[in-house]
Amino acid sequence: MLSSWILSFLLLATVQGKEICFGHLGCFSNEKPWAGTFQRPLKLFPQSPKAIDTRFLLYTNENQNNYQRITATDPNTINGSNFQADRKTRFIIHGFIDKGEENWLSDMCKPDLLSLPLQTEMGHRPENVHLIGHSLGSHAAGEAGRRMGGRLGRITGLDPAEPCFQGTPEEVRLDPSDAMFVDVIHTDAAPIIPFLGFGMSQKVGHLDFFPNGGEHMPGCQKNILSTIVDINGLWEGTRDFVACNHLRSYKYYSNSITTPDGFLGYPCASYDKFQENGCFPCPHGGCPQMGHYADQFKGKTSAVGQAFFLNTGDSANFARWRYRVSVKLTGKRKVSGYFRIALYGSNGNSKQYQIFKGSLLPDARHTLDIDVDLNVGKLEKVKFLWNNHVINLLHPTLGASQITVQSGEEGTEYKFCGSGTVQEDVLQSLYPC
Repeated sequence: MLSSWILSFLLLATVQGKEICFGHLGCFSNEKPWAGTFQRPLKLFPQSPKAIDTRFLLYTNENQNNYQRITATDPNTINGSNFQADRKTRFIIHGFIDKGEENWLSDMCKPDLLSLPLQTEMGHRPENVHLIGHSLGSHAAGEAGRRMGGRLGRITGLDPAEPCFQGTPEEVRLDPSDAMFVDVIHTDAAPIIPFLGFGMSQKVGHLDFFPNGGEHMPGCQKNILSTIVDINGLWEGTRDFVACNHLRSYKYYSNSITTPDGFLGYPCASYDKFQENGCFPCPHGGCPQMGHYADQFKGKTSAVGQAFFLNTGDSANFARWRYRVSVKLTGKRKVSGYFRIALYGSNGNSKQYQIFKGSLLPDARHTLDIDVDLNVGKLEKVKFLWNNHVINLLHPTLGASQITVQSGEEGTEYKFCGSGTVQEDVLQSLYPC
């Protein structure tokens, strides 16, 4: 289901020092911190519930492809639906420009926002509720959690909106006290001025994930023609061009539902340190999975504002698995060029990944963390290939005498040994040793 009532929590009032009340929704003030601040200079009252026209679109196991429309203030619509209070309920709350029929909402196929009347009259336990909010919807979820006294089981913020929320007090925005567990995915955290980043860079959850550093997502640098002429249609393509980074957050979350081990987040002081082969492997307590399975991380609520970093792919299946590769070269003389390796495991084979480019010296060792496009499983062998793309009449050869591969998740090391050397563009296979 989804809710468009987020605007009633976001638009603030014009009359100095007064409030407006809307029945069961309560009263809304135009005083600080809701208005009259640096982040919120305008004073505008919320629109009325009638103008907002909140809609709840229910999907259940019994009606996975067609929603049932229910109303929070009319229990008869709930009783006549497939809603069951003993099930875990998820509510998806869209952002400012979205609407309930957007494909990503129905594709995620989870229910939306739990209102107070539903909870009290239907006997639903707050700890069984999970709110998933994108952009402004993240803060709407936070407001719902605040009104429930932080008793909701979980809130997931998908790139919470920056304008009017970054740097504001906790009662105005999403924060860790809004639910028993709050996890956040940041994908458009560049400053709104001058980079037009729509998402927050501020940590506002128990676990805050910053994929690809949280500002620029792979695959979001397409040209305008290839973006607008999109297989998902003109509207989807146009949105991807305007707010590609911002929309990646819900695409990662949707992808994580079907890829439970593919979005491992590493605790690190910064993305730069993470990229510089730091913060590897996972610490003794393990690493959380960004997205749907973040709540399975042990000790997840022991602290707030924990930052985690990872890399993703640029399209389709965004999941990646991180390995540390260390290669010791062998040969008779120095050559210039680059070398790549590919991993072969019980679950499949990876593509080739470049480990080093430059002067290739005999007995030199080169180490790099790589983000592999599949979980290869138990490693069985590694293949090595080098090239310098220069015609050399001496026909130099080069090889790998040893390759060590370490898994980021559990820290397991695999050692492979090779013998001899090979000419460029000739694969060398290395086996366990």
